[in-house]
Amino acid sequence: MLVAAFTWTNLWQLALAVFLFGAGIGLAYALLMLGESLRRTAALIRGTQDELLPVVGKLGGTVDRVNIQLQKVEAITDSAVDAAEAVDGTVRALSRVVTTPVRKLSSLTAAITYGASSLRANRSWSSAVEAGRDAAARREREFDDELKLRPREPE
Repeated sequence: MLVAAFTWTNLWQLALAVFLFGAGIGLAYALLMLGESLRRTAALIRGTQDELLPVVGKLGGTVDRVNIQLQKVEAITDSAVDAAEAVDGTVRALSRVVTTPVRKLSSLTAAITYGASSLRANRSWSSAVEAGRDAAARREREFDDELKLRPREPE
């Protein structure tokens, strides 16, 4: 083929060939860079995996030890709750043992005081006994209210 026989068709075919050659070289370079990036990423993942797996194993052991300690703490708190309940029951029993005679003595004192006062005022034994019983019952209710053993009943 001679230079004089060079046509426009030959020109665009040559331009297309140069473009495709350049595009192929550019694509090959981009693929090489992508491969290099993938290789670095794989190495990073491998290194991270090699470093993190022992840490995860140690973390699992630590979590197991913490769970064992938490079970011990749970047993301790259960014992403390049981002890507190036992002390509470003992205090309530002692409180009842101490307050019952005091309550009875206080109501007896009120009964004697009000009964004697009624006997002196009315000169009637039955009204004095009734006033003493009412005063004793009222004093027991007041005593219970002071100790908050039961809700106060309306009078």
